[in-house]
Formats: sequence, structure tokens, C-alpha cells
Amino acid sequence: MTYLLNIDEAIDRKFLVSKTLKGQAEAGNIIHVMDAEGSPNSVLVTYRVSHYNEKFHDYQDYTIKFDSVAQFCKWAQPDNFIARNYESLNIKDIQHYIKVKNRSFTTFCLPLIIAALVVFMVLFVGLLHLGAIGAVLALVLTAGVAVFIMVIFKNQKKQEKMRLYSKISSGWGVVID
Repeated sequence: MTYLLNIDEAIDRKFLVSKTLKGQAEAGNIIHVMDAEGSPNSVLVTYRVSHYNEKFHDYQDYTIKFDSVAQFCKWAQPDNFIARNYESLNIKDIQHYIKVKNRSFTTFCLPLIIAALVVFMVLFVGLLHLGAIGAVLALVLTAGVAVFIMVIFKNQKKQEKMRLYSKISSGWGVVID
């Protein structure tokens, strides 16, 4: 998902790194974009890790080059929730949040639905030799599994945010169930 229209909009903003690239900030770190330059075939971003884990102990400026603004947006995303509460979370919590947040229908649901369809078809048509009735039964069961997977998909995102809220609010004496 592209969050920016021009790379200039990224200057002096904080982003959550969502994808680890060699020699750059690890996924789960908050970066502050110091400078960004765009040309027709590349984008050059200078940033500083503003909140860091044990790998980044200095305030060194880093530079990274992308082919497009869309590639930058896949690498780092604006996330005010994590930026505000970074100190209350550990890197594993943030990386799990990124993993759940970045799931889409095509990356999470579709492979599971296709796998269910294949399993049901092999079971009913291949092993039990039910023919057309087996194919229809496999499609009906796959539709049921698809609905179940979609419900899980939607609930996971809500539950992950609530899990992080409860972790953050535990210092305040508030418990969210």
C-alpha cells in the first residue's frame, strides 16, 4: 500500500520499518526520515533510527535507495500507535504486530482456502470416489472453511491491537479483556 504521493512528504516524519533489508534498520525499528530525494528512476532516503533495539546504539545517519516511492512504503510505514508507545513494547511484539497488520486476503486467506479445496477434492473425489457428489460436497465444505478463515483473518487484526493496548495499559493499572 502506498502512503505517500511524493517522497518529499516523508521528510521529518517517523516511520515503522516493516521489512528488514541488509545493512539497514531491522523490521520493528522506528526511523526518522532526515532527507529524501526523488528522481524519475530512484528515491534516495536519509534516515536516523530514532528508537532502536540492541543492534543500533548510535545516532548515525543511514542512506537507502529505492526504485520508487511504493518500494519505500513497503519498507517503512507511518504508524503513530507504535511510534507513541515504542518504549512499552519489545521488538518481538512489534514484529508480530507488523506481520499481522500486513496480512491481506491474497497472502493469508487465499492460500488456506486453496489448500482446503485441494484436500477436500482429493479426499472426496480421489480417495472416496464420490464423483460429482464429492466435488459438490468439497466445494460446499470449502465455502464453509473460507468463511471461517475470513472471520479469523478479521479478528486477528483486532485481537493483536487489543493485545498491544493491554500490554501498554498494564502500567496504568487498566486491564483490557
